[in-house]
Amino acid sequence: KLLKKLTFWAKKKNRKPLILRGARQTGKTTVIALFAKEFDNYIYLNLELTEDKEVFSKPLAVHDCVQLILLSKNITLKPGRTLIFIDEIQNSPIAVGLMRYFYESLPEYHVIAAGSLLEILMEKENISFPVGRVEFEFLYPMSFEEFLLASGNDTAIGYYNTVPCPDFAIPSLLKLFHNYTMLGGMPEILSRYFAGESISQLQSVYQSLMYSYSDDISKYASSRSQEQILRFAIEVLSFEAGKRIKFQGFGNSNYRSREIGEALRILQRAMLIRLVYPTTNFILPSMANYKKAPKLQFLDTGLLNYKVGLQAEFIKYDSLHAFYRGLIAEHVVGQELQTNLQQDLLFWTREEKHSNAELDFVMNIEGNLLPIEVKSGKVGRLRSLHQFMDHSTIAQAIRLYDGNLEIQNTSTITGNNFQLLNLPYCFAGKIAEYYQWMNGI
Repeated sequence: KLLKKLTFWAKKKNRKPLILRGARQTGKTTVIALFAKEFDNYIYLNLELTEDKEVFSKPLAVHDCVQLILLSKNITLKPGRTLIFIDEIQNSPIAVGLMRYFYESLPEYHVIAAGSLLEILMEKENISFPVGRVEFEFLYPMSFEEFLLASGNDTAIGYYNTVPCPDFAIPSLLKLFHNYTMLGGMPEILSRYFAGESISQLQSVYQSLMYSYSDDISKYASSRSQEQILRFAIEVLSFEAGKRIKFQGFGNSNYRSREIGEALRILQRAMLIRLVYPTTNFILPSMANYKKAPKLQFLDTGLLNYKVGLQAEFIKYDSLHAFYRGLIAEHVVGQELQTNLQQDLLFWTREEKHSNAELDFVMNIEGNLLPIEVKSGKVGRLRSLHQFMDHSTIAQAIRLYDGNLEIQNTSTITGNNFQLLNLPYCFAGKIAEYYQWMNGI
């Protein structure tokens, strides 16, 4: 899916250098290597390697820098298009500064840079990207659709992309989604799984990924004390994922609010977590309330399951709502919404003396603030959703659950009528298309 976006970027007339953001091990280097097959020349630099970083050891004009790169790599350019990929660019302030000059002086070159800890090092070294001279793309763990593509199950892919999906295909897609939720979307995990390795054989890969995140992040702590806090946060965040958290005493620790707040914001800039804040709005624009406690969304549901020891539980239950208090169902839906809609996640809350309510997500869909509940059970028991609908300017809502696809005309407890789209949660990534279908768009 990202390759399609990159191909579109490459054909733009006023193309700017591209910064590819994403956590480590999500496949940034691999996807650019695949994209490079569309070019006549491909130049790859990894600024974690001394010999590649030395190219940017002294300030040079951008033309001279390109010649130095070609000399150091012993490359003679062939006629045609050239792609330059600068990986781990955060290791060189000079390389970051050159990005603007590629745009201004060498627009014929296609230039992409990546860095999984980009914002952390840029802040530490007081580096800034040239505003208006670069553009950004994001790479997340693989979505459910990409999971189906990786599996080679063309039949399932066909039905997944058919809106509305036929009723008879939904049980099979829910089973596949159950499996996807257990495994997660990390490329190495899925590559090995589809090559025949069992979930028990993959435990060492999950462990290696978690260790690598802890080691990488701790390198960029500003002090020994902050390194200890970061390591602690990475260790316990899986157990807090999906919940509303308080910084003070996070993970049953004695750490202060400021210390944990700084650590979690570093992890968020590294794209390992998302702090999902509430809004009290019923219409757009929906402003996050940063004074209220956020929910913690981890990078990948599969890593979360591994860390808290839940993967064996998936064999016992058919429904994601049936275990871990339904938090896994909500978490994987959040991952799908983030990956496919690529907008900030928000949830809705109402906190009054005698009337508290909390709605799992609200998203900007077709210019409307659409309420989304992730819950099984009877429609009449969706109390928080009913409170939202009593004040909303739209008369439509979506429930993601493990049942059938249907549009239901219902009403709130106080008698306000609205349409509820009951959508199997395997289609969380297609929520915009189903909203259009619901409205005949």
